[in-house]
Amino acid sequence: MTASSHRISRGSDFSRTLKSGARVNARDFVVHLAPVGPQWPDPTGLRRDVAMTGGPWLGLVVSKSVGNAVVRHAVARRLRAAFGATRHLCPAVETYVVIRARRGAADRTSEELADQLRSALTSRRVVEMAPTAGTPTGAGVGR
Repeated sequence: MTASSHRISRGSDFSRTLKSGARVNARDFVVHLAPVGPQWPDPTGLRRDVAMTGGPWLGLVVSKSVGNAVVRHAVARRLRAAFGATRHLCPAVETYVVIRARRGAADRTSEELADQLRSALTSRRVVEMAPTAGTPTGAGVGR
C-alpha cells in the first residue's frame, strides 16, 4: 500500500504531471511520470514537504466511466496495492506518478494490474527518464 504522505493531493501537482510528464499506455490504464525538480520548492511551486518524505508519489484518476463509486474505490485500492508492489521500479525516487484508469481496470485483479504496471514502469520510455550517475535528484539538495 501507499502511505498518505506518498500520495499526490494537490491539483497543480496532478496537472503538472499529466501535462509535462512521460506517458506510458497499458491495457487498462495510462501511467504519467514526471521527475521532481532538484530545488525545494522548484520554480513550478512544488511543495517543500516533498523533500522530507521521499518518493515516489502516487496520484490516481479513476473517472465515472470506470464504474459506480463502489467499483471506482475498488479499482483505486487495487491500483494503490499494485503501485506499492512495484514502486521500486520507478526511475528515480523523486518522481510523481499519476495512473489514469480505463474501463477495463474494473475487471482486473490486483495481480493483473501489478503485472501491467511492472511492464509500464520498465518500458524504455520510463527507463530513459532515470537520472545519470552523479546527477542530483532532489532529496536533500537545496533544503
